[in-house]
Amino acid sequence: MSESPVPAVTYFDPQPAPEELPERLANPFAPGLPHPLARRAAEALQERLRAGDLAPGLRLEELDEPGRGKMFGVLAVEAPDGRIGYLCGFSGMLDGRWHIEGFAPPLFDVAARDAFWPAGEAELRALDSLHAELVHGAEPVTLRARLAELTARHGAAAAQLQERHEANRRHRHGARQRLAEGVGEEERQAALHALGQESRADAAERRRLEAAHHEEREGLASALRALDVRRAGLEQHRAERSRQLWQQMAYTYVIPNARGETQPLGVLFAPEPPPGGAGDCAAPKLLAQAYRHRLKPLALAEFWWGAPPLTGERHAGLYYPACRSKCGEVLPYMLQGLLTEPAPPEEAPGKDEALRVVYEDPWLLVVDKPYGLLSVPGRHSPHRDSVLVRLRQRTPEGPEPFIVHPLESDCSGLLLAAKDADTHVALQRQFARQEASKWYAACLEGPVPGDHGAVELPLRANPEDRPRHIVDPVRGKRALTEWRVVRRDGPRTWVALLPLTGLPHQLRVHAAHPLGLGAPIAGDRLYGGSPGPRLLLHAEVLTVLHPHTGEPLHLECPAPF
Repeated sequence: MSESPVPAVTYFDPQPAPEELPERLANPFAPGLPHPLARRAAEALQERLRAGDLAPGLRLEELDEPGRGKMFGVLAVEAPDGRIGYLCGFSGMLDGRWHIEGFAPPLFDVAARDAFWPAGEAELRALDSLHAELVHGAEPVTLRARLAELTARHGAAAAQLQERHEANRRHRHGARQRLAEGVGEEERQAALHALGQESRADAAERRRLEAAHHEEREGLASALRALDVRRAGLEQHRAERSRQLWQQMAYTYVIPNARGETQPLGVLFAPEPPPGGAGDCAAPKLLAQAYRHRLKPLALAEFWWGAPPLTGERHAGLYYPACRSKCGEVLPYMLQGLLTEPAPPEEAPGKDEALRVVYEDPWLLVVDKPYGLLSVPGRHSPHRDSVLVRLRQRTPEGPEPFIVHPLESDCSGLLLAAKDADTHVALQRQFARQEASKWYAACLEGPVPGDHGAVELPLRANPEDRPRHIVDPVRGKRALTEWRVVRRDGPRTWVALLPLTGLPHQLRVHAAHPLGLGAPIAGDRLYGGSPGPRLLLHAEVLTVLHPHTGEPLHLECPAPF
């Protein structure tokens, strides 16, 4: 491949034949492998990444540090003279730089950014320093240490007083018992009064000590509360300034399209501010560079390189579609005027395949759900094809069916439905108490160490990259999966998976994450599996206790792969 006079373009050598060129640009949000021409360019860039040969003085070691990997991209293009080449790009910054020779530059106007951003960045750093001083500075550290020491001293004094008062109480109890033996009533009443006075004196002494301790601590606690008020106000001010600067920054991003039109990034997301990082992904940079030099985009590929993110949903060398949160408004505008494939649906379409009933009685039924069919219709499309809609159509005059433990549309296999509300509640309770089980068959893209075990990684939805879910030890919900190896065949491993919790995408993330099984499920377009006609995940074995007969119900439906 040879360098082009046009900045940042590398021409293919040998040039591809006309029949090797795509008829139109694939939609960047479509899952699956990129066009072979884009893969050819991506493989060339990956070779340079392996060799560390990107630019003089560029440090790539940081990409191998935990959580520091990055998305790279290539765009195959046709030059005005008809030659075919490609552009290279990366998301965000690389080695602390926005501009690296041979890569697509950022989309913001440098002069407009420099007019306010250095001062704004310095202001944010100053606010961060002040915040650190309020949290970790000498004053709060000293106050907390003094309060801790005072609290410990007060605790010791209170314990000593409590011990003395307890001894006094035991003494008074013994004295009261002795008064019953040969003592006159008048003398007895006087003695009881004296003992009561002693008890009240102890209580008063305890209250005086508590009041004195509270007064001592209150001075320090009040000073700490004042610091907390200042810290909270500073955090609010910092967040507001950051938002203002980002909104201002968004209007320095100039987003072009194939018609020669441009819009500021802020306009594309208005009235809401753009999400952080919008406009900095590889694909928008590459398209803008192509338009800038009158290059015709032919094929796009974006891939991850380096260590996986801490959330675990990216793997080195694998291709990923554009994310909808940051690019969902940007790329559709940039592609206006360019012949592209239509946008893929966000969910897999329902299959025309009929539902096969595996088991049915007066209270419940179990079907074999086809791959690609929803279990229940979407919130905003109640009549969309799904198992629930088909069950309603099956008995239009009957009671409303209830889906128990639904399957994702990408997963096939045994799906349990109840014919009445009481049965539904009873079955749901069994799953919640782990009295019912559903084993899944899965084919993993890679070896798995060991023969059995469990994965426990907390999960939550990723609002910035729906519909993916991520591992989050802080905000994630508990998720536990048992697994065992069924067979190994070359690079693939067949496993049985038992989710002991029922979070969305639990099995897919637990399989793919480096802290889980470290091998994505084959065909998983979201978590790094190789492209294929379907996700190789199937609910194969279902065991429940029948809520009406009390008999165990064990059903099997072998995986079709």
